[in-house]
Amino acid sequence: MLSINPKEISTQKLHGYLLGAIAPRPIAFASTIDENGNPNLSPFSFFNVFGANPPILIFSPARRVKNNTTKHTLDNALATKEVVINVVNYDIVQQMSLSSTEYPEGVNEFDKAGFTMLPSDEVKPFRVAESPVQFECKVNDVIFTGDKGGAGNLIVCEVVKVHISEDVLSDDGNIDQHKIDLVARAGGSYYTRARDGFFEIPKPISTLGIGIDKIPAEIRNSTVLTGNNLGMLGNVEQLPNEESVNNFSKEHPEFIGLEPTKKHTFAQAYLKKNDVESAWKVLLLK
Repeated sequence: MLSINPKEISTQKLHGYLLGAIAPRPIAFASTIDENGNPNLSPFSFFNVFGANPPILIFSPARRVKNNTTKHTLDNALATKEVVINVVNYDIVQQMSLSSTEYPEGVNEFDKAGFTMLPSDEVKPFRVAESPVQFECKVNDVIFTGDKGGAGNLIVCEVVKVHISEDVLSDDGNIDQHKIDLVARAGGSYYTRARDGFFEIPKPISTLGIGIDKIPAEIRNSTVLTGNNLGMLGNVEQLPNEESVNNFSKEHPEFIGLEPTKKHTFAQAYLKKNDVESAWKVLLLK
C-alpha cells in the first residue's frame, strides 16, 4: 500500500489523490452577484447538507492551487452574504461544465452556458431555471482553512426558500431519485450519473442486527462469502426458526447435504437477489 505524508508531496498531487478517493461528490451549482449586481455562476463539488433545523448547506470555493487566487463566488458571497445553490442533473451537466470555464470578472456565465436567469424570492442572486431544485440561501459564516493555494473556504449557507420542479416528484410528493437524475463529481474529468448505480441497503436504525460476530464460524470464515455478504447476513434481527428451515428443505431438497462451499455459493446467489432469509435457510440446512 502506498503511504503518503501530505507535507511531502505537492499540493497538486495531493489534490488529485483526494478528489480521486473521495467521490462521488454532489455538485453545488452556485449563483451569486457582485456588489454591482453582476451575476456569476460556477459549480463546486466540495459540497453537502449539514442540517435540517435550521437547513444548512456548506460548499467550498477553494483557493486555486496554481496561483493561490480566490474565486469570484467566494468574493461575492463575502460581499453580499447571499447565494443560490442549484442542483445539477444529467440534462444540464454539459452546460454546467462549460460554466466552470474561468471567464474574466464581470462575464455572465448564465449567458455563456445558455442558462435562464430566474429571479429569486428572498435573495438577489438568480436561480438556474433549468435546475430541478434550487435553494435560496443567506450566508451565515465563511470559515477559512488556510491562506495557501488549495486551502478551503467553507461557505455556511442557511436555506431560506426551496424550489422543486414537480417533474421530479413521486406520487407521494417526495423527490424521486430516478426522475431527478442527479450527477456527481469524481476525480479528474470524471462524473457519475447517480441513477445508473442505485441500490438499496436497509438502514439498521429501527432494527438490531445480530452482527457478523454472531454468525457461526464456518459461515463467517467462508472462502466464498464476501464481507458484503456477511454484512447482509449480520443485519437480520433473528435467524429463521427450525420449522421454517425444515419447510424450506422440503421445497428445495437439492440443497440438502451439500458440502459448505456449494452451500455458500447457493446462499450467495440468494443474497445477490436481496433474499437474505432464503440465504440463511440454505446456510442452516443440515
